[in-house]
Amino acid sequence: MVNFISQLINNNFWATFIMSLVPLIELKGAIVFARGVGFGFFTALGLSFLGSTIVFIPIYWLLKPVLNLLKKIKFVNSFANKIELYFESKAQQTLQEQQNKAKNKSATFIKQLGVFVFVAIPLPMTGVWTGTAIAVFLGLKFKEVILPVALGNLVAGLIISLLAELCLAFWSFAVLDYILYGLFALAIILLVITIVKISLKKPTETENKE
Repeated sequence: MVNFISQLINNNFWATFIMSLVPLIELKGAIVFARGVGFGFFTALGLSFLGSTIVFIPIYWLLKPVLNLLKKIKFVNSFANKIELYFESKAQQTLQEQQNKAKNKSATFIKQLGVFVFVAIPLPMTGVWTGTAIAVFLGLKFKEVILPVALGNLVAGLIISLLAELCLAFWSFAVLDYILYGLFALAIILLVITIVKISLKKPTETENKE
């Protein structure tokens, strides 16, 4: 997988950067790829962090306008509504989890904490893309999203970077190839499951009335 991507793009610097922009793969896959092609610890982490963090800017500003546009298109409006409900549900779930842990903090801080924790968990269905979507549906302002997303992404990057170093210390670069295959496979499986789950979601009584 590492060799395939490297040969496909023919520039490991841009290959790492482009991979870090891809949803579900994001920083996780980019770091593994960068270490697999021989980039150092800090180069791999820095380049992957940069690409996967700046992507939150277009997501923040375009998510709701794009969903609103899709809701006006007849053959996709139902699915667009379900995607919106999915993110609203994730936002409320994230908020509730943090409210139980930080009861005496301000509402904005609790929302920011929820976004930070969500982004900091280095799994395929967590990260900047979904974390930013959650922030949008929590009603956070742009300037309030920057710090939790950046810090959460940095924590996730450090975790993945350290795990990659452990793999290299005990095995070889070849093991990173298998990890990258696993990340891509897991991302595709989880994406399909999520799409099917959203598609099959039945509207509630409130939604039916609307």
